[in-house]
Parts: sequence; structure tokens; C-alpha cells
Amino acid sequence: MANRHLSRSLAMQSLFEWDMSGYEEKDMDEVISRNAEEFAPGLDDVAFVKNLVIGVIKHKDKLDNIIEKAAPDWPISQIANVDRNILRMGLFELLFGDKLEVPARVAINEAIELAKTFGGENSGRFVNGVLGAVYKEMGEPGKDDVSAKKKRIKDIPYEQMPIDKLGGAVVYATMSDTMSLALVHDVFGYWTLSKGHIQEGEDNAQGTKREIKEEMNLEIEPKEELGFNEYIASDPERGKLRKQVTYFLAEAQNPADIHLEKKGGLTEVKWFALSEIPDLKIYDDILPIITKAIKIILK
Repeated sequence: MANRHLSRSLAMQSLFEWDMSGYEEKDMDEVISRNAEEFAPGLDDVAFVKNLVIGVIKHKDKLDNIIEKAAPDWPISQIANVDRNILRMGLFELLFGDKLEVPARVAINEAIELAKTFGGENSGRFVNGVLGAVYKEMGEPGKDDVSAKKKRIKDIPYEQMPIDKLGGAVVYATMSDTMSLALVHDVFGYWTLSKGHIQEGEDNAQGTKREIKEEMNLEIEPKEELGFNEYIASDPERGKLRKQVTYFLAEAQNPADIHLEKKGGLTEVKWFALSEIPDLKIYDDILPIITKAIKIILK
């Protein structure tokens, strides 16, 4: 058993005890040391175990919130203790870990293996489903991080990467005499723009209209192109690929009909007055697009 896999097993066992016994954070050094001495004498990576355990404890509320949004049929209290803490560990490594050291797919695969080993018959599938749902939305945080080992072994030249074309929109409408924008909220706690894949045979505007309708139930009329964004993402089956997103400024034809049709990693859709936008948590690469759209609207 590789050292890191053994370290994660010890971290999971320590978190299991913490969850069952109500230990405080200050007690965990002793718990971890005891487990390491009993189950992995001579382990030289105890610091990794401690960082993982304390990190999960510190971010517990945020991690649990994401788990419940990614698995809405399973309140956190109804998830088995083992599965619950494996999910917390996997999410912690996905969101807060060193992605150069532990790429997203490694974090997910390690969590699945722990679930298969220590959980119930369906634990592996359950953990895979929850973490997979979160992974699909990870085109933003840490999206360009790739481990040095992966770069050496599996690096694909930029020009040879598959290309995924997407369309998105800054959707606006006049609501009660106030100009407003429609934004979607994701499992990471950010408000962002609705977007989706352009299908074969569609132009960017047609594909964007279809995706906005499928995601937010809004009929839109694209007014002008706002800009183009490209980033490198990793797909579990296809490997590294280039995602090219064309954004439009678009007017909603039926603003009162807005609701979230296609959830995926999204939790909410809402209209915001232009004055409310500066107070929202928005991705750095999305903010300039929204800012440009607002300037055009105000003209």
C-alpha cells in the first residue's frame, strides 16, 4: 500500500473517531499519533495526515454544504459516518489541496478506493457520484493546475488538445423599472454566468439560446458578442482539453419565467439589480465580461 493511500486511510479513521466521539480539534494530534502507532508504525508522512484531518475539521461546514447540494436526497446526517468523512476528505483535497501535488482525479480516485475498502456495498458508487458532480464544475478553481508528474508523462501539446465549444450569456431584463441580470449560483458558492456546450451544426448564438433555455427556462435574444474565453480543463475520460467559451449580451423575453431547469453543479438562479452586482462573489475571469455588459447596458 502506497504511503499516501495509507496516510489517507489513517486520516479517514481519525476523522471517523472525531465524528463519532465529538473530539475537539485540539484532541486530534493525540488521536492521529495513536492511530499511526497502532496501524502504521514507522509512517514517515504523519504531517500529511495531520494537515488533511485538521483541514477537514476547519472547513467542515463548507464541505458539508457542498455535499448536501451535490447529493440533495441525502442530508449529511443520513450519510454513513465512513462515507461522510471520505467525502469530506475528497472535497477538501479537491478544493483546498495542493493541486500540483494531488491532481483532482487522484483525489477522487483515492476517495473511491477508500469507500470501496472501508464503506458499504454501494459506497464507492455513491462517493464517485458526489465527487464526480463537483468535479464537473471545476473548470474555474485550480482549473489550469497539473501535477509535474502528469506533465512529464501525459502532457499533450496545446495545439493537439481536443476543443470543446461553449456559449454563455449575460442575460438582462427590466424588472420593476430596474435593469437586472440573471445569474446562476454554483456549488462552490459563486454567482456566475449560465453557459453550455455548442452542439454540432449550431452557430454560437443558436447554441447559447438553446442552453440558456435549457438551464434557466429563459427565451433570450442575443444582442452582441461580449468576448471569448479559453481555459484548459481535465476530463476524466478525454484528458486535457481546451474549452472555448463565447459570451453574448442577451435580453430575456420572458424574465418572470426564470427557474433552474438543469442543475448539474448549480444550486440557484436569480435576478440581481445592477447595483447589487458588486457585492456578489463572482469568479475573476467572469467579472470583466459582466462589467463590459453593464457598461453597454448603461449606454
